[in-house]
Amino acid sequence: MLSHLQYPGQPALPARSVVPLHPVQCASCRLRTLCLPTGLTDASLRKLAPALTSRRVYKDEALYKMDDPFRSVYAIRFGHFKTFQVSANGEEQITGLHMAGDLLGIDGLCNDRHRCYAVALEDSEVCEFPYASLESLFVQIPPLLRQFHRLISEEMSREQANMLVLGNLSADQRFASFLLDLSRRYGARGYSSTSFYLRMSREDIANYLGLTIESISRIIGRMRARGLVNVTHRNVELLDVPALATLAFRDGRAQADAVH
Repeated sequence: MLSHLQYPGQPALPARSVVPLHPVQCASCRLRTLCLPTGLTDASLRKLAPALTSRRVYKDEALYKMDDPFRSVYAIRFGHFKTFQVSANGEEQITGLHMAGDLLGIDGLCNDRHRCYAVALEDSEVCEFPYASLESLFVQIPPLLRQFHRLISEEMSREQANMLVLGNLSADQRFASFLLDLSRRYGARGYSSTSFYLRMSREDIANYLGLTIESISRIIGRMRARGLVNVTHRNVELLDVPALATLAFRDGRAQADAVH
């Protein structure tokens, strides 16, 4: 059985040292339209507020670990997280890159234990929703339950889309799709959709997309030569979004770079 602090062949993750901060005021949060309180009346928000607290999670710290008991779901208030699973032989597989407005922790719903690690990619803050309190509020506030189901459905759709990318697209298409997904998600949060900073390292991106670090570097070089992107360290500028979309969604079977 895997240890909560260390898994075979990997360095120990920091102990869970999330710092509790203060009660959350959903009504004034700019991410309200992306999160659980979407569509709630002021009266419903007042019912929800006592159940919530915010927590700071520092870079490289685990909010929760695989096999931890499931007690809460978390909305990212600011910052970024990666989620990953670890096999019995210590191999890490990144399953998601999560940003402000996303929910974390719903992987624990099925058997009351988390099925992955959630680690902060930078100093971050989450809003904690104790699930026992949420279950009571679902009865009192039906729109809250509908929004919870909608967010779970969105996460499932994202996972299915990622499986499609990994199973059917070439290396160049995978990376193009990855950049377009970040573009869409940042744009939905009010940030620039064409200029952003990658919180994941190239190693993490390669792991997430089922590629090698060398493949990522070659893909960036090809895209830069075609005038699609400009990448400086982790700073990304999308120069031709329509052409990038054409690359991402064309038939990958004809591409020579499908082998990575």
